[in-house]
Amino acid sequence: MKPKVFITKKVSKEVKEYIGNYCDFQVWDSEDPIPREILLKEVEEIDGLLNHSNKINNELLDRAKHLKVVSNMSVGYNNFDIEAMKQRNIIGTNTPGVLNETVADTVMALILASARRVTELDRYVKEGKWNKLIGEDLFGTDVHDTTLGIIGMGRIGTAIARRAKFGFNMDIIYNNQTRNLQGEEELGAKFCPLDELLQQADFVLMMTPLTEKTRDMIGAREFSLMKDTAVFINASRGETVDESALYHALKNGTIRAAALDVYVKEPVDPQNPLLQLNNIVTLPHIGSAVKKTRDAMAMMAAENLIKALQGEEPPNIIEEHKTK
Repeated sequence: MKPKVFITKKVSKEVKEYIGNYCDFQVWDSEDPIPREILLKEVEEIDGLLNHSNKINNELLDRAKHLKVVSNMSVGYNNFDIEAMKQRNIIGTNTPGVLNETVADTVMALILASARRVTELDRYVKEGKWNKLIGEDLFGTDVHDTTLGIIGMGRIGTAIARRAKFGFNMDIIYNNQTRNLQGEEELGAKFCPLDELLQQADFVLMMTPLTEKTRDMIGAREFSLMKDTAVFINASRGETVDESALYHALKNGTIRAAALDVYVKEPVDPQNPLLQLNNIVTLPHIGSAVKKTRDAMAMMAAENLIKALQGEEPPNIIEEHKTK
């Protein structure tokens, strides 16, 4: 008898065929997110869950009596209640690596758009305001030959640093839990304490995972340490930054500009005061949103899922669930 699997979002034909070789499966084949009440019903008889961003907590796990593995179609897994899963011997997996280059492209777009005020000036033209040569009040700032400070320089951070160094001749400084020796050797990246990074960087990039240590890691104190010409970019998780402090830093000129792909609440609240500012670029969490990359992520997640259901340790099992 084949294991039963539920897939929480649309996936490619190739992913369905692959899973179908090993499992009986059902899929939520809609562009809209699966409603929580439907998901809670669907998990009651399944052995494996191919998941996007749905919260895996006691509410769901209490229903999923046969569940053995939850395979996220993302590199992040802050939607997992790790302890609740471990108590039930349910493993979790993610999809690192496959999205590195795509996310790095998105981050470079954020850096360029915020520095050269691309979205702001796009609106300026479309609103019919361009009726004379622009003055210094609309000038941007250079990206080339500046300093990029990366907070959380893992695989994606290194891909970004490579673009910055070789494409724009930027100096790379970084802060990380461990030294990135590859980045230091290949890119001349320099490790430095967080406060020093904030004081020196022209562009401050947040790429750290969300943990209890990194929640609200950047707040009013940290913004006060940055140059008043600094640009802040967050492409990690919204909860790593105090949004109220960011708003005041932008409003008061503590820093020059910001660019976000992530928010504390997603989709972002239309009343979020950050959306009222001109000196911020706001994207709808599109870091890996390229079909080729998303399909590759889904296939990697499917491969993780099947390995786990066959009793093997998946190649991308999250650290907390690895066999000791």
